[in-house]
Amino acid sequence: MLIAPSILAADFSKLGEQIEMITRAGADWIHLDVMDGMFVPNITFGAPVIRAVKSYSALPFDVHLMIHNPKRYIADFCKAGADIISFHIEAEEDVEGTIAAIETGGAKPAIAIKPQTSVNQVLPYLDKLYMVLVMTVEPGFGGQSYMEHMMPKVAALKQKAPHLLIQVDGGIDLKTIVPSVRAGVDVCVAGTSVFGALNPQQMITDLKLAAVGA
Repeated sequence: MLIAPSILAADFSKLGEQIEMITRAGADWIHLDVMDGMFVPNITFGAPVIRAVKSYSALPFDVHLMIHNPKRYIADFCKAGADIISFHIEAEEDVEGTIAAIETGGAKPAIAIKPQTSVNQVLPYLDKLYMVLVMTVEPGFGGQSYMEHMMPKVAALKQKAPHLLIQVDGGIDLKTIVPSVRAGVDVCVAGTSVFGALNPQQMITDLKLAAVGA
């Protein structure tokens, strides 16, 4: 199990330090949530912030685009240092073109799906993807409750494409990581549970131990 702490839950006044801290704490990826205030009802940051903090960690930067028409900005995020880019299938008409743009920019392509989106929408693209992100909350805000009923989506994707990485994002903690692992999840995004912990390093360790014990 890979743990990708989401900096959405970090202290933005010390963002570089926070990224250094979770890198030392044993994180596997750095998860960066980009929101435009239109596709989701919140606004976070864009490519310039990712560029500014890239030097604080050598870990893969896992960029989750929650924006309309993401293809327009793929080149910017690749140049800023994104290693993996997830975009929402609900937000982009030219899915294959977006996947191609991510690959051209040197990043690994991934598709994200909201809780109400059927897995069937992703199936035509599985052979072109590095990962599928199954949202376990409604995208747009941190600190929401985990939707365990999303796990059949994970199981279905693993059955169709065993080689594909499956990521979940939303409400991951020491309890909810267990059904995630059992369903076949490979990467868990954890925001509040890590950055809100008294000891983030211990929390990352405990999440990995809970995954092994599942």
